[in-house]
Amino acid sequence: MPDYLPFDPHPRAPAQALPPLACDSQFHVFGPAERYPVRPGAAYEMPTATWQVAQRLHATLGIQRGVIVQATTYGADHQVVLDALAGLNGDGPRRYMGCANAAVLIERDDAYLQQLHEAGVRGARFTRGGLGISFGPAEMDRALGRVRELGWYVKVQPEPKGVAEQMTAFAHLDVPVLVDHMGRADPAAGETDASLRCLLELFQRGNFWVMLSLSEKLSHTGEPWDDVVPLARRLIDAAPDRCVWGSDWPHPISLKQPPNEGALLDLFARFAPDEATLRRILVDNPAAFFGFDVHAEVAA
Repeated sequence: MPDYLPFDPHPRAPAQALPPLACDSQFHVFGPAERYPVRPGAAYEMPTATWQVAQRLHATLGIQRGVIVQATTYGADHQVVLDALAGLNGDGPRRYMGCANAAVLIERDDAYLQQLHEAGVRGARFTRGGLGISFGPAEMDRALGRVRELGWYVKVQPEPKGVAEQMTAFAHLDVPVLVDHMGRADPAAGETDASLRCLLELFQRGNFWVMLSLSEKLSHTGEPWDDVVPLARRLIDAAPDRCVWGSDWPHPISLKQPPNEGALLDLFARFAPDEATLRRILVDNPAAFFGFDVHAEVAA
């Protein structure tokens, strides 16, 4: 198993202050290993990146909401996410929510799923095949059926060559669907990219959303990732009310040094053409998609 690089330990604030209740719509938590052992056969193991460190990161960035996404490292055992949600939310308004790994829909019972729901989990991520969790047709039907029963959303992690071929399994869904990492469209291909065309078509259905993330790995040119800006703007132009942003901290499976989160937010500011769009993607859209309790925020 390769040694993947840890996150930048010295995050800086973005050049432009974020609006109140800005949301990091995808980050992960890992370890410590003695408390949260990886599942047998895990495709990768990351250096420790706890919720306490994520909390300090978000304070530095000016982020007040977030969504913890279960890593394939732990499979159906979501204790690391449950503990992180409890620690981050405390007794105040629920500003952090979770997204399960879809393995839990097959491997665990209704009581466990209800425990996740009560903790603030509202979706299930179907991860790319190379990470070791996949489903046959009957298992996929069962998993998607349980998503619908729970009132959750579906999250799709694109394959390295793009999401276009994967979407056959999800295009028929009437539940909310969030496609990660800009569908892993190739920014060099422009409008000819199959995954970009796929996303633009799915946007017409009204229930498909996209995560503006993974710029550092999509880019061919490297920091400051100028080549990704047109791709992100094309997606925003197509569906400004169905885009969210995520850091993907601590940047799993990185063979190059992961970026500074402040630099990623500076890049995001270049995606958004105006303050209203920036606020929509960081605050309003994630509140609508993930179901943050606006009334509790007002009461607090």
